[in-house]
Amino acid sequence: MTHAYYHAQSSARTFGGVPEDYLAIHNWFDATKIAYCDFRHRALRHHAEGIFEAERVFGVTVKNSAGKEVPVRYIGEQHVQEDCGGRIPSLCEWLSRIQPEPWMARGTRVGHRNRQGEPR
Repeated sequence: MTHAYYHAQSSARTFGGVPEDYLAIHNWFDATKIAYCDFRHRALRHHAEGIFEAERVFGVTVKNSAGKEVPVRYIGEQHVQEDCGGRIPSLCEWLSRIQPEPWMARGTRVGHRNRQGEPR
């Protein structure tokens, strides 16, 4: 889906209530578009670990406008499945597809001081 509001409409159809009941959660999943505005933004939250992180951020359940408690995990699973071809990938699946570059593994010492406590 192209916009969090469409995910929220889908949640309202699935769990009851109105789209606004779910919009904050779907906006959270898609907030990473600010950093990368194509499908690759999904690598940051569209996976099983991201779903559990959403539960930590929003709580175990949300109460919709119909008075029904809906598990945040179910809302997250719906969002990820809608965006990832009906499946929920793991974070490992996303990260294993990053092509390693030398700068990714190179450490640099920053802010070291000499024996007198002065910056080098």
